[in-house]
Amino acid sequence: MSKTLVYIEHTNGNLKRSSIELLQAAAKSGGSVAALVFGSQAAEAVTSAAHHGASEVHLVKDASLDSYNPEAFTANICAVVEKVQPSILLSSASSTARDLFPRVAARLNVGIASDCTELNISGDTVTAVKPMYSGKCFATANFQNSSVKIVLMRANQLPVGAADTSKTAQTVEHTVQKPDLKTLIKEVVKGASEKLDLTEANVIVSGGRGLKEANGFTMLHELADVLGATVGASRAVVDAGWVGHGMQVGQTGKTVAPSLYIAVGISGAIQHLAGMSGSKVIVAINNDPNAPIFQKATYGIVGDAFEIIPKLTEEFKKSLQH
Repeated sequence: MSKTLVYIEHTNGNLKRSSIELLQAAAKSGGSVAALVFGSQAAEAVTSAAHHGASEVHLVKDASLDSYNPEAFTANICAVVEKVQPSILLSSASSTARDLFPRVAARLNVGIASDCTELNISGDTVTAVKPMYSGKCFATANFQNSSVKIVLMRANQLPVGAADTSKTAQTVEHTVQKPDLKTLIKEVVKGASEKLDLTEANVIVSGGRGLKEANGFTMLHELADVLGATVGASRAVVDAGWVGHGMQVGQTGKTVAPSLYIAVGISGAIQHLAGMSGSKVIVAINNDPNAPIFQKATYGIVGDAFEIIPKLTEEFKKSLQH
C-alpha cells in the first residue's frame, strides 16, 4: 500500500488550514496517511491530525525545532523519511516550505513540484498542476524515477470537510537530529497583528495607490475587522513605505487564494494579478473604469473608494449582526 507523509505546519499544536487540506486530500486517495510534526508542542497536534485523516503521526518533540532553522529541519525531515519510506511527501507551499523542501529534495535526490494548485494521487502516482509565467499557462508535473515525490501546494486550493472525531492515530516518536549548524536563530520577532497570515486567510481586503496615502489603509482595517479579514497591499504601496512587505500580494510578495478578495484602488498590474488570481470571488473597487483589475473581477464597482468603503463597512455591520 502506498504511503503519503504530510508535513504539518501548526501554531501551538493547532493545525493550519493548509495542512488540514493536505491530510484530507491524502486520505481520499485510499492509501496510508502519516503526519510529521515538529516542536515541543508537537504532541498537541496528534488528535487533530488523526481527525483529518492521519493513521500515523510522527513526532520530533524538541524545543530546538520550535523555530525554523533550515539545516536542522532538513536533517530531521530526511531522517524521518528514511525510516518511514513514504512514496509521496506533501506540504503547503508556505515561505518556510519553499525554502526547506528544495533542500530536502536535493539531500534525498528526489523530485519536487512547488507552488501547485491541483493535486491528484492514485496509489504511488501523483500529478500536480502549477501555474507558470505569472499564471499565463499551467503545467502538469509528473515524477519519473523518484523514490519520493514531493509536492508543495498553495493554501486554500483543496476542499476541507468536517473532522471525523472517531478517528485515532498511532504515534511514533523520533530522536531529534542535531547536526553541526552553520546558522543559529537567536530571536524571532513576531508582528503585532493577530490576523491570519495572507496565505491562510479566507477573506482579504487589499489596498493600492488609489488610497492616496498610508492613512487610507485605516478604513481597510475597519472593513477587515468587520469581515474577519486580513489586509493586503500592492507592491506600489509597499515600495512607497505605506505598509510592510509582509502585506504584499503579488509575484514578488505572497500568493493568495481566499474565498473573497476585495481589491481597493489597485489597478491590476500583471505582477499583482499573478498573486491573487486564484481567489474564488474578486471584488474590484476603482475610480478608473478601464483599470485592468476589472477584467479579472467577479464584481466591479467604479467610484471613489473613500465613499464606497465606509458604506460597505456599515452595510456589512448591519447584515452580520442579524
